[in-house]
Amino acid sequence: MQSGSARPDQNPALTRANICAPSIAPMEPARHELELGQFIPAQYHFNMLDDARRTGAFEEAIGQAVAPGARVVDLGGGTGVLSFFAARNASRVWCVERNPELSRVARRLLALNGVEETVEVVEADALSYLPPEPVDVVICEMLHVTMLVEKQLPVIASFKARYLDAFGPPLPRLVPAALVQAVQPVQHSFDYHGYQAPTVHFQDAGAAQPRTDELGDPVVYQSLLYEDELPRTIAWTGRLPIARAGRLNAIRFVTKNLLAILPDEGRSVDWLMNYLMVPLEAELTVDEGDSVELSFEYEAGGRLGTLQPVARV
Repeated sequence: MQSGSARPDQNPALTRANICAPSIAPMEPARHELELGQFIPAQYHFNMLDDARRTGAFEEAIGQAVAPGARVVDLGGGTGVLSFFAARNASRVWCVERNPELSRVARRLLALNGVEETVEVVEADALSYLPPEPVDVVICEMLHVTMLVEKQLPVIASFKARYLDAFGPPLPRLVPAALVQAVQPVQHSFDYHGYQAPTVHFQDAGAAQPRTDELGDPVVYQSLLYEDELPRTIAWTGRLPIARAGRLNAIRFVTKNLLAILPDEGRSVDWLMNYLMVPLEAELTVDEGDSVELSFEYEAGGRLGTLQPVARV
């Protein structure tokens, strides 16, 4: 018990379990900043390292963006892998990580990979950090499908404003460079051995999804360049054409990150994130040729539960 707490015999609200196991403190309500997306445990970061599509795309994009001798800031550095990619060409990299556990992991791994002289791990909040001098490239991987949960948009918007105020233009090159988001009408089976569980969940964008029937093509609801002014709120009202009859009971959200845009080669280095499946409150019967009006609004970096799409035929 914390100092100053009432003794069990003075607090009838305490249960027998509390009394028998005084070493187990009652759980406090989780703060938003401690939820996944802000303080992701190191073990989850190693799952991300193992994601060849993600890690390989960032390796290529950073190799394209960081010229020999460049100075780089990596906002939300995690295990330090993106700083490591930058250090192959950069003369100096500041790897900014707020989580003390991950800061220790990053220092150990960066030393193991022989770049500790180039990369400085800074234990600081990316929302307020500024490098000690102007930089050439800013890497920020606080990405989450739909731009919810993690603080990608607020962090980059804040950094750009503070950087220009401190150093003036031009802005550094940004990795990722751009973002495209889309929505898709689907019929999805939420039946699990007879147990109905229509819940928000993720889908692997690279795997077959036998539970999901696509009722129409994805429709883009947002595209942006990170160098432009970034929105605090993401809102959309539009129409989804129905190409196949069925039961519309969920919306699939698609987020594609353009990590680097290479106009001379006529291509971009992309990372398609896992899809986000959001069930609708009420199922709609749709026919081929129907048009479904969809609307939603949410704050960038907000909680998943704030995304509540409304659809009507």
